[in-house]
Amino acid sequence: MEDLKAPTSKSCKEYLVNSLKDSQEAAAYIETFLELDEDGYDAKIFRSALEEVVEAQKRSDNFSEAAQEHYEQLDKILAETGGAEIRGLIEFLDTLGYRINLVEKD
Repeated sequence: MEDLKAPTSKSCKEYLVNSLKDSQEAAAYIETFLELDEDGYDAKIFRSALEEVVEAQKRSDNFSEAAQEHYEQLDKILAETGGAEIRGLIEFLDTLGYRINLVEKD
């Protein structure tokens, strides 16, 4: 019988980051963390998802200095406020019957 190895968290993360190089995959991934579920919005998890997308974009040489600056500003805000502004927007849109949908720019 062949020895099978279970995937490690490192190989799982590598797979995820590689898949996030695709802009549609990245948009869908971010969008998932902007949806409300029974646990609500979690800024820590959202920050982690953004970090993974940023890592993927950097690996594909698709991340400008301006994008890095905006990411750093957003990450700082999320760290300081817990994403209260984003949570407020998501909850408000939810009460109106909407949700955020990310689409790639032309």
